[in-house]
Amino acid sequence: MNIIRSAFRNPPLLTFLLVAFVWIVASFTLHGFGAYGHLRYLIELAAVIGIVAAGQTLVILMGGIDLSVGAVITVTAILLPLISPAWDPTGLAGIVAALGVATAIGLMNGAGAGYLRVPPIIMTLAMATFLQGLLVIIAGGSAVTVSNPAVILLGQARPLGIPSGIVLWLVVSVVVLLLVHRMPIGARFLALGANPLAARLSGVSVTRNTLIVHTLSGFFAGLAGILVLGMNRQGYVGIGDPYLLTSIAAVVLGGTSILGGRGTYAGTIPGAILLVTTTALITVVNASPGWRSIMFGTLILALLLISGREARR
Repeated sequence: MNIIRSAFRNPPLLTFLLVAFVWIVASFTLHGFGAYGHLRYLIELAAVIGIVAAGQTLVILMGGIDLSVGAVITVTAILLPLISPAWDPTGLAGIVAALGVATAIGLMNGAGAGYLRVPPIIMTLAMATFLQGLLVIIAGGSAVTVSNPAVILLGQARPLGIPSGIVLWLVVSVVVLLLVHRMPIGARFLALGANPLAARLSGVSVTRNTLIVHTLSGFFAGLAGILVLGMNRQGYVGIGDPYLLTSIAAVVLGGTSILGGRGTYAGTIPGAILLVTTTALITVVNASPGWRSIMFGTLILALLLISGREARR
């Protein structure tokens, strides 16, 4: 009982316990679900959501929402094969350029929200709409195949038997956790999300920190776009769309308040895994796409009600 009470007082712990419970039940009821290779595959899929949600967590902690992350992923996945220079046999120059573009998009989001005082949700929605139109003009309906050696290696490498995407997610997780919980800038993010007026009166710059979180969100979305490109070996318009709502859901499932000022990336990590696991379980059911969407939405609402119980107390 003490463990259960502690879990409801600790949303990240509750989400971890939900993941463990679902995995245990599914392993006993579904043949092959608990196999190491399958669970590793689920975590590899969750890595993309987790990396996107790293930037989304920072934005939400400050009371905003980044609606452009899906478009940034798509931009990166389409643009990288087009700009990878032939003179670079490693492919690293193309990756740096694509990440630079993604980071610049985040910077523009931050500038609009910080300097022009456009609400972040409106600024990022406008940016996403602009990028989607631009991508249709550039790529049309055609898929772009990647030949960049570094991107292919990222999507296929297995250092010590662990997919490189998981290794990348681990690095991102450590960096974000240190940023939020061990550095002064993380305390400023939380302060601005909890009480912007009090934070401003204390000398915390809203403009500068808004610029920082959106720039980081653009960078992490670009990083996820490169990983998605490496895993799929091609980019196309709409490839990043599924990661917009899932990145927000992973953050909220992990116990971060959608209003900002309270939360941790430690909860977003199991939130991403829980979303992928839920999708995998629904896929097992031979239902039409419409019923699958209904089931997925119902389960997400139920999980959000459970994980958000403490916030309503």
